Amino acid sequence: MTNVTRFPLLVLVGLMLGSLGLGCAERPAKVQRFGQVIGIKKENIAEYKRMHAACWPGVLKNLKDCHFRNYSTWLVEIKPDEYCLFSYYEYTGDDLDKDLAKMKADPVRQEWLKLSDPLKYKLPTAKDGEMWYKGEQVFYMP
Repeated sequence: MTNVTRFPLLVLVGLMLGSLGLGCAERPAKVQRFGQVIGIKKENIAEYKRMHAACWPGVLKNLKDCHFRNYSTWLVEIKPDEYCLFSYYEYTGDDLDKDLAKMKADPVRQEWLKLSDPLKYKLPTAKDGEMWYKGEQVFYMP
């Protein structure tokens, strides 16, 4: 077999090994998915949207540095004139507690929360010490 005819075979073997996780390419980090909700009063929605339309770069950097990805927040009207925010994010690190502590210690994030926390309210089902109610994932379609 010549080098020219061997090349496609080597590519095929490499693809097969990679799909089995046996190649030399770095495997993606394990992803943990989270969903959470919090209440928001109707009169605070415009300010919350304004803040998040121009989210501070330091807040975004802190999230990325702490291995948070695909972060999104959704406004939901659950009853007429009763609203909540639903957030979804993915965590790709290997020590969630350590990264959460790092996130909470960040001074830029602390300043951001001084402005954004008063716009929201804790739901009665949230645990003590937590603003957001952590949901349980019951379905996932990759």
